[in-house]
Amino acid sequence: MSVNKEIEEILRENLLKLEDVYACMVARRGFEGIVLIEESKDPELKKVWASLEKTMDQFFSIIKEYSIYGLDKVYFELGKYTVIFFILPETDTALVALIPALANRGLLEVEMENTRDKIIDILKREKTL
Repeated sequence: MSVNKEIEEILRENLLKLEDVYACMVARRGFEGIVLIEESKDPELKKVWASLEKTMDQFFSIIKEYSIYGLDKVYFELGKYTVIFFILPETDTALVALIPALANRGLLEVEMENTRDKIIDILKREKTL
């Protein structure tokens, strides 16, 4: 199985199955990556995701700038949504989730941390990290 397919499966099994995860991805500068969107959870997701696509490069510039100081997670609210970035150590890559602003972040953080660890293991195994 390819690395992308393995990561996609991990995203699907660990995050997208959660009621409060509307979309998730592993992304890097240029919005390159593996994207999974569950549009049935909220019909406005396409518009929000399109906005993220337009600004993602700028955000990854910020991540790169602050990663030397140990930046690990970033949250920002976008209307009724929260976007969570879990940065993969020493990379310009992040695990990103789009959730409702009122979601239980504590539970989702645990799930995202576990998912990030699994993705890191795959990337290390394949020597792409």
